[in-house]
Amino acid sequence: MSTATLHQLLATPAAELAEKSSEALFRIKSDAADLLAAAKTVVEHIDRAVDLKYAHRAHQLRRASSKDTGVVHFDDGAVRITADLPRKVEWDQPKLAEIARRIAASGDNPSEFLEISYRVSETKFNAWPESLRSAFAPARTAKTCKPSFRLALLEGEIE
Repeated sequence: MSTATLHQLLATPAAELAEKSSEALFRIKSDAADLLAAAKTVVEHIDRAVDLKYAHRAHQLRRASSKDTGVVHFDDGAVRITADLPRKVEWDQPKLAEIARRIAASGDNPSEFLEISYRVSETKFNAWPESLRSAFAPARTAKTCKPSFRLALLEGEIE
């Protein structure tokens, strides 16, 4: 798919595209998926080059600021580089549950120290007897998500 074809395709109203044959929609979607995959590969390749070029300098600036993560800014010619090395903290759920039990046992309120959330597995909920499900039902809201469609060619249909 060429750039001109992309612009033409984007200028075509979705309602008009919907009038195309299933085979034409399949080809268009397949071509777009190929372009997306190629674009992602190119972006990843460029990101590796940017990392090779600037990671050491960003590391030095973080170290000079006595931090091992976070954002640093620096200029390279006419380009401002913003290097972010985020920190992701994960908490051990069983250990936190034990800490919450100890806090409660000592007479304090665990919610003063912890953000506590509850979840119910939809598979388990559906397997419960009606008497149990009815107790939980008022706390349950089911929402629809964005629909998706997958187009696949039937063997030997398009040549």
